[in-house]
Amino acid sequence: MKETETLLKVLQECGEILSSKFNKTSYKLKGRANLVTEADIASQQKAIGIISKCFPNDSIIAEENFSGTVPSGRAWIIDPLDGTTNYAHGFPIAGISVAFAKEGKTLSAGVFNPMGNELFSAEKGKGAFLNNEKIHVSKTQSVENALLVTGFPYDRAEKADYYLKFFKEFMKKSHDVRRLGAASLDMCWLAAGRTDGYWEFNLKPWDVAAGWLIAEEAGGKISDFSGTPWKIDDSIGQQTLATNGLIHEEMLEIIKQLI
Repeated sequence: MKETETLLKVLQECGEILSSKFNKTSYKLKGRANLVTEADIASQQKAIGIISKCFPNDSIIAEENFSGTVPSGRAWIIDPLDGTTNYAHGFPIAGISVAFAKEGKTLSAGVFNPMGNELFSAEKGKGAFLNNEKIHVSKTQSVENALLVTGFPYDRAEKADYYLKFFKEFMKKSHDVRRLGAASLDMCWLAAGRTDGYWEFNLKPWDVAAGWLIAEEAGGKISDFSGTPWKIDDSIGQQTLATNGLIHEEMLEIIKQLI
């Protein structure tokens, strides 16, 4: 699949940019806690350049130039640097996320953390992989025995008590809760069986489009907080619940009681 070859080329070349600038780049603020670095811009320019050369008629949705609408035709959904705050502080959990979608279905996806040399990938119907080795979600059957992961949106200062209400409840009910700071990798670590469930509010399509396919191809389940499966549109990521499938309904019930 030529799209997958192009996607992997983007991940590798953008990964080289992120790796070369790690611990060497400054940042600016787009909001109180919303950072952008030189690496974000350079990575996005490289990704758009490669895709535009191979597929000049395809739409490209990228974090730093999003117009507000996810098209229904052939589309590439890119986060040039997911985990920018981590990256800007020298915390090595960050990477580039790329998904290719056609007619509302994600067909190919990849997430690459060059600092950890971990490349997660998937094609629709062909399974999910980490560095070319097949991965699968965990077999944990209850929240009581689960390791969970979450994240907090950019309005976390204003709504801290609300978001911490969910954190507190899951912390009480599970083995523990982690916060990695990169949504695409949150979903990939779930796919690899490192965690069992993940929830977050107010993400954007580029945060989750690639991780969504990778997690599903690894056997996971993704929905909003009502249990409705996602589809490719502007709303994906607004309510994110990704699990190994076995604890999905239990996590849903906990979330519904708190919303």
